[in-house]
Amino acid sequence: MKREALDGKLERLHRLFADMESVLVAFSGGIDSTLVLKVAQDALGDRALAVTAVSPTFPEIELEWTTRLVAEIGARHRIVQTDQLQVPAFVQNDAGRCFHCKTDLYQLLGGLQQELKLRALVDGTNLDDLGDERPGHAAAREWGVRSPLVEAGLSKSEVRELARELKLSNWNKPAAACLSSRIQRDTPITVEKLSRVERAEAFLLGQGFRQVRVRDSEGAARVEVESTEVPRLMEPALGARITDYLRQLGFASVTLDPSGYRQGGGNKT
Repeated sequence: MKREALDGKLERLHRLFADMESVLVAFSGGIDSTLVLKVAQDALGDRALAVTAVSPTFPEIELEWTTRLVAEIGARHRIVQTDQLQVPAFVQNDAGRCFHCKTDLYQLLGGLQQELKLRALVDGTNLDDLGDERPGHAAAREWGVRSPLVEAGLSKSEVRELARELKLSNWNKPAAACLSSRIQRDTPITVEKLSRVERAEAFLLGQGFRQVRVRDSEGAARVEVESTEVPRLMEPALGARITDYLRQLGFASVTLDPSGYRQGGGNKT
């Protein structure tokens, strides 16, 4: 029954895109928007367009992923520039940060959608996302953004299963998030803080860790990795190397978190 249910949801996803006739996919390179783009491309061909918005909050390594994935799928792709740091309400970094970020994004993508006369604008929100603290969903609703994975009733685990079956190369890629999510709430976001976090996480990925977060709490770094990788993080030589590097980047202190990565950990002060 589970197999039949999943096949039915995939068929429903295909029908949704066929009914849309043409679509702009807000494409981040994550597994959710990748599945959305793959099915949109299969259903609509050149009437589907992936658009990736690049800004100081978007890690460069994720941009590399987006270009590679779009090429694998064979879809059309456009990269646009935006800068949430020009939005004062975003910079102040309160609980509404994601709302202001997504408002900036969807205003840009909505204008492009109208310019190109594409009938729908869609994102990669799945059913499980609806239970998280994500003010960005409210912005999506305000701008008429549709969430085909939600409409088809697909959970995160089902998205990964379908992505694996469709041979998408990022089917098991760890979840990514906007760099601003690493900055402690109610402390202003700056390009310097974002750059420091990005370089710190790139260093950790270069050390072979799969899932990393470097949280910035008023200049103090807290390093999180997957729970299975915590023992390696705590190895004295490697831990010292990580600590030294992050201090060189300008962090006042460095904590290697023994609890491991926690989704939404940046929402806690």
